[in-house]
Amino acid sequence: MRADIVPGAAFPDYELPDHTAKRRKLSELQGEDPLVLVLSRGGFCPKERRQHEGLVQLHREMEVGYCRLVTLSTGSLTETNEFRSGVGAHWPFLSDPGRKVQKDLDIAEYTDPLHNPMIPHTLVLEPGLVVYKIYMGYWFFGRPTMEELRRDLRAVTMKCRPDWDITAPELKAAWAEGRKELFNPYGKTYARTLAEQD
Repeated sequence: MRADIVPGAAFPDYELPDHTAKRRKLSELQGEDPLVLVLSRGGFCPKERRQHEGLVQLHREMEVGYCRLVTLSTGSLTETNEFRSGVGAHWPFLSDPGRKVQKDLDIAEYTDPLHNPMIPHTLVLEPGLVVYKIYMGYWFFGRPTMEELRRDLRAVTMKCRPDWDITAPELKAAWAEGRKELFNPYGKTYARTLAEQD
């Protein structure tokens, strides 16, 4: 992994086609939420399939926890869709057959010249694509468990959600004053929309 991709740094805002062939930027997919980004070998790898089977269950929790999930692999659009549907995933999968990300991050898996995949990584990103944690998964047990991701998402959510402790007196006062931008799901975007309507 490139030396500047470390906790606290901004992750590059790559733009790639998703499983529907629509070009998507990571920042667009993240929105204002925490994001788990999986840099994947692809569906040909049994380790990837097993990790993603676990993520299918976690994703249901992430959806109600206002967190996002994205998988990015070097597969073609067809391979990307087969991988996504094969594990029963319902989140965006990005396709990078030109290996733009692999080259830019310096994560070519040189031990597999046949597939030429990325060295698999799982990143937990704070809003703004800020790196919170990086897991390198060349070996399966280098990948995060679902419980480790839950803990990471809890820590990131505590940092980025001003309404984490809704029992705090200052939050009760803010609500009474109509300052709903501090509360999820209202958030900054919702507050801007309300302001524009006034």
